[in-house]
Amino acid sequence: MHFSPPLKPARLIARYKRFLADVVTPEGDVLTIHCANTGAMTGCATPGDRVWYSTSDSLTRKYPHSWELTETQQGHWICVNTLRANQLVAEALEQERLPALAGYTHRQAEVRYGTEKSRIDFLLKAEARRNCYIEVKSVTLLHEGKGYFPDAVTIRGQKHLRELATVAAEGHRAVLLFAVLHSGIEDVSPARHIDVAYAEQLAQAQQEGVEVLAYQADLSAEGMFLKSPINVTL
Repeated sequence: MHFSPPLKPARLIARYKRFLADVVTPEGDVLTIHCANTGAMTGCATPGDRVWYSTSDSLTRKYPHSWELTETQQGHWICVNTLRANQLVAEALEQERLPALAGYTHRQAEVRYGTEKSRIDFLLKAEARRNCYIEVKSVTLLHEGKGYFPDAVTIRGQKHLRELATVAAEGHRAVLLFAVLHSGIEDVSPARHIDVAYAEQLAQAQQEGVEVLAYQADLSAEGMFLKSPINVTL
């Protein structure tokens, strides 16, 4: 995925009201930009960090600029736009750059499924193969040298694990795919210190046949792509 037009840099003043952030450009102008990330963004939004933002050509948007990346004062790159995770996975699936998920001939996004009225991020199909249900989660929390998910208690995430376990029990492939969007993360674990219920449910789901995968993204102001699998420790 390449950013076109190119992203522009600024310095973060503060994030507030979850969806907004104030930044100052190299020219000294203060802008209010949109933040698509509704999570805690722990370690991703420290005042003084460099941020990279895109600009929409829509005439109806109140805030035309969108926060895409954080370049931290420690030198890490983080994609904070959670909408990008599914786009990166879709691109990687189309180009068959995820070996564990290659070889399918049909792909659908946002398909209704399950008993709890969920939507699966991707449904892969191929003749003579089991259907493959993929739930994507963006990982940006770095703590004491390790990557964790989630960064806040997630009732919705627990529901997704139940749904995946159900389709696995029905004989389909069920995959939880962590898209690691932080350059400092080299392995991923469930954040037991934040959401013990999610951690326990994830371990149970794996025992019931849910596959747990993680791929790290290469991130820069020019573009980003999922590049390599990394270890998941439950």
